Amino acid sequence: MPHETISLSDLVPGSSCIIQKVGCERAVTRRLMEMGLLPGTRVTVTRVAPLGDPIELRVRGYALSIRHAEAASVEVLETAVSVPAFASVATK
Repeated sequence: MPHETISLSDLVPGSSCIIQKVGCERAVTRRLMEMGLLPGTRVTVTRVAPLGDPIELRVRGYALSIRHAEAASVEVLETAVSVPAFASVATK
């Protein structure tokens, strides 16, 4: 059964996903990909601002905040809803 892709902006804090496609304007797509949002990358939504903009993501071990409009153009496959972001950070 194929999985349905959804927008990164549709996810709630604590949700994890895998990026399928970044479909913004060419310059914005390039900038997002330079910051690590590449197809196949696992991303976790950590926080969403009270008015919905920006959205904070955990990607490749660092925090990244992007605009809601940019997140709406990123297609993802939702993998799971995990524990709150502050509890999922590994301590050494």
